[in-house]
Amino acid sequence: MIPPRPLIPFTLPALAALLLLAACGGGARYRAVSDRPAPLGRPYTVRGVTYVPADDRTFDVLGYAGWYGSESGNRVALGERFRPGWPSAAHPTLPLPSYVEVTALNTGATLVVRVNDRGPFAAGRVLDLSRGAAERLGVRAAGVVPVRVRRVEPPEVVRERLRRGKVSPSPAVPDGVLANLRAQLAAGERARLVRPPRGIR
Repeated sequence: MIPPRPLIPFTLPALAALLLLAACGGGARYRAVSDRPAPLGRPYTVRGVTYVPADDRTFDVLGYAGWYGSESGNRVALGERFRPGWPSAAHPTLPLPSYVEVTALNTGATLVVRVNDRGPFAAGRVLDLSRGAAERLGVRAAGVVPVRVRRVEPPEVVRERLRRGKVSPSPAVPDGVLANLRAQLAAGERARLVRPPRGIR
């Protein structure tokens, strides 16, 4: 049996100083934005669906993404403050943080975003974008849009920009590639008999 650790003695002045420091912070506290990986964590269940976090470096999917932005100031799963105007995203299983390249199949715009939150937990969605990311992709008005989401490992200069809420330019997707991605998504839906989520235009 491991003996209990002895209590650390505090003098009254030291205890008063600690209480003063705690009171000065006021409100919620957030970790500084960094790229230190958080533990993947155990499987968890939301609305009857179990999600298993995994470090999938080959992640490359077609599906649908929504966006969120009314939770300004809340804490995301990584422990940071949610800033709706920053290019970030939520995914149920990818490591936190990680980076994905999102291509909006209706606009052709591409953007690299930093995944720092968990979600979406709605059927038929593969990613939730921040409001700022949705605006940059030109999909904010659409609500839910068809996307390609591909995990990437950007250079440190890009990671640093994203950690500070800055957008890094992304090349446009050629029309031929875009048409091919749309066709693949449509074929997958026919094969699975899955209807697009409500909100698709």
